[in-house]
Amino acid sequence: MKKYRFGIDIDGTVTTPSSLLLHINKKFGCNLVLDDIKEYDLTAAFDVDPTEFYKWYKETEAEICLTSSTQEQAKHFLTKWQNQQAELYYISARGDEVMAPTMEWFKQEQLPYDHVELIGSHRKIETAREFATDVFFEDKHDNAVDLHEELDIPVILFDTPYNRNPIPNGVIRVNNWHEANEWIQHNFFVSRVN
Repeated sequence: MKKYRFGIDIDGTVTTPSSLLLHINKKFGCNLVLDDIKEYDLTAAFDVDPTEFYKWYKETEAEICLTSSTQEQAKHFLTKWQNQQAELYYISARGDEVMAPTMEWFKQEQLPYDHVELIGSHRKIETAREFATDVFFEDKHDNAVDLHEELDIPVILFDTPYNRNPIPNGVIRVNNWHEANEWIQHNFFVSRVN
């Protein structure tokens, strides 16, 4: 039986896209909600010096990693797919310096995984190619399009206000993990007994 390898982004895909906003609102005295975030660059949504924001983020990243909430049903479907013989390869733009809090988060959330790769860059094409992923799960629009076009694999794009630019065929926009599962079941596991 063929095993499929699923490439999975962490932040905004497995975690709720609004997880970071709680920290931003507390630190910078904002009241941002997800609908305020129209670009992936969060500093476009409020008045903050990007250098100051980046410095704060790097200082707080470990805490953010440990306290991010998981999207509803993510654990359920990731566990189901692993039980259906999918290999779960998380490929994240997080840097290696937050590997320990990332792995602690996986443990506390009881999320299944086969491999976790923190590459410190949003450019995931080479890593996804190296690990021969069959499908990728992402929330960043340009990543989703690039992964699909460069690797000729389907990419599941979790809909958010910051990624609503047009997408090509082969990038599949979903609203939640239930819709992602429906697509995965139909396209990967339809001939198997569940």
